[in-house]
Amino acid sequence: MIEAVEALFVLLIAFMLAYLVRHNIFTFTVLRRANNPKKTEKAHAKSNFEPSVTILIPARNEENVIGRLLQRLTELTYPKNKLQVIVINDASDDQTGKIVSDFHRKYPYIEVINRDKIRGGKGKSAAMNHGFSKSNGEIILCFDADYYPQQDIVERLTSPFVDPTVGGVQGRVVVLNEPQNIITRLIALERVGGYRVDQEARDNLGLIVQFGGTVGGFRRRVLETLHGWDETMLSEDTDLTLRTYLAGYKIKYEVNAECYEEAVDNWRAYWRQRYRWAKGHMQCFFKHSWKVLTTNKLNLKQKVDGLLLLSVYFMPTIVFLSFVLGLILLMQLPAHGFGLAFMTLVPVSCYSFIGNFAPFFEVGVGLYLDGRKRSQWLLPLSILTFLFNLSICGLALLDVLAGKIRRKRTHSWSKTNHSGKGDNYVNGLTLKVKTN
Repeated sequence: MIEAVEALFVLLIAFMLAYLVRHNIFTFTVLRRANNPKKTEKAHAKSNFEPSVTILIPARNEENVIGRLLQRLTELTYPKNKLQVIVINDASDDQTGKIVSDFHRKYPYIEVINRDKIRGGKGKSAAMNHGFSKSNGEIILCFDADYYPQQDIVERLTSPFVDPTVGGVQGRVVVLNEPQNIITRLIALERVGGYRVDQEARDNLGLIVQFGGTVGGFRRRVLETLHGWDETMLSEDTDLTLRTYLAGYKIKYEVNAECYEEAVDNWRAYWRQRYRWAKGHMQCFFKHSWKVLTTNKLNLKQKVDGLLLLSVYFMPTIVFLSFVLGLILLMQLPAHGFGLAFMTLVPVSCYSFIGNFAPFFEVGVGLYLDGRKRSQWLLPLSILTFLFNLSICGLALLDVLAGKIRRKRTHSWSKTNHSGKGDNYVNGLTLKVKTN
């Protein structure tokens, strides 16, 4: 019995070490690029490329935030004669439809699709597919209703499409209401690690850049080839990412295309949001892992990165299990010989145990590059989000496995509720953006 525990422990440690090496590579890659002025200047170069663009905004009961976003879209610097904005009002029972209709009367390029309770409420993907069917842009961009973009966000997001091999683009997500409370501050740390370091490193290394479902988009013909969004997937963004790469296209990351989100501000909302993300991501693992291994569209390093990307929401469960197994082995084995080897591996397990999805050093480096030294004092509190994610990911895994047994598919839209409190930070943010 103890031999089986040893074998499982070694396997789990090897898996965690793979992530440890991966994140170290990501961190040093971004640091090296930050110290190369020529590459930074090239990243800021402007393009004269001006394709027609459609912005899709799925909205279900978003009366608290939709007006803020639409007002900002009227302030975009992109030519309005090349811009189409489509709000998909998905069976809302609040004032969302009225607010959008008021904007439509003033700005004809802002359109609204009203989905009733019969067609609506079946998920974000269904709403996006409906909006896409009414779009006419060469480039299709996506924004969630609680986001607040830079005025030149469209120029920044469309410039990579000059390259015909680029099928999609992803911008940087920044937390708008970060100062609100400890939860929003911790979410901001996650975003810094994920977008300032992780995504940028993947782009620089030619790996798999992940489309985050918002602040990004795709070339029209790519979406047509892929038949739009898969309405059976909870994480339609991760699913679309993998399908794009498996079709032979790539996604570019634009770190300077910033958009500001209203993060959830309580633990209950955090739980609901992350549970949906974890469950959807695990669905993508079971759907795409074998395809990633066997495709000829990806090189070896992209296959490895793809599998690690698909497995990321298993990590809290793996880390916790390895921690427990390490303690069992320490109690069972003598502190010499083979037992000593296991003792040297336990610190790796403990190190991972106090982290979260964006390891400490990635977040720390991201904060350093952003010049946010005071926020580094919050790093130890990441244990709170990790402990939450232990339960979230464990239960999500059980839910996914049970669903596969029952062959049950999810069609409802378990959306995040937005309070609109991000309005308190918009004025200061506008001044900051204008001075950059």
